Amino acid sequence: MAGVVAVIYGGVAYGFTLVALLYLIGFVGNLIVPKSIDTGTAGPLLQSVIVDTMLIGLFAIQHSVMARQGFKRWWTRIVPPSVERSTYVLAASFALLILYWEWQPIPALVWTVHNPAAAAVLDGIFWLGWVVLVASTFMISHFELFGLSQVFARLYGVLLAVWATPAMTAGHLLFAVVITGYILIGIQLEEHDLIQQFGDQYRRYRQHAAMLVPLPGRKFADPKDADV
Repeated sequence: MAGVVAVIYGGVAYGFTLVALLYLIGFVGNLIVPKSIDTGTAGPLLQSVIVDTMLIGLFAIQHSVMARQGFKRWWTRIVPPSVERSTYVLAASFALLILYWEWQPIPALVWTVHNPAAAAVLDGIFWLGWVVLVASTFMISHFELFGLSQVFARLYGVLLAVWATPAMTAGHLLFAVVITGYILIGIQLEEHDLIQQFGDQYRRYRQHAAMLVPLPGRKFADPKDADV
């Protein structure tokens, strides 16, 4: 019976995650959704900056703290390990839904691309970012060893999606800057955990692995070449 409940709970959690992700695409791209990053009534500038930064911070703290190994060890003493991941994604989805609900737009334009071809390229990069994000969830390579291939691909997709826009408002720019800062901090936290877990094994892997952007002469190590 407990297994059936876990499966149902997991299905509900991932359903919420799918809704939150689809809404995120519309939110960042100002597409279809009832409230997006640039719609709604603008409030005082300072208030909007503080509120929006705190909303992103809420998501960042939840997303990072619940992903730490120490928290997982403590958390699985309270919830069954079989639903730990489902609870994590459910909490992340609720943090995103709160962000969508309370986000305060800052509509002042930072840049606008009027050239149709250039605007189309930026739109294409925006959609490429989401494709990379979704595709990263299906990657099966070095994940079992270090779990970074998907992580970095997912973060790279997010960066493409949040920065590529023909019309960048101050609110959108704030979102992109804070999310980028969170991603860079999150990578450091993830690597710290991996060094603690794998030690020199991970340090050797890192010497031959690209991070967010592939660099000449660096590539992800072949799993068969890794010391296990």
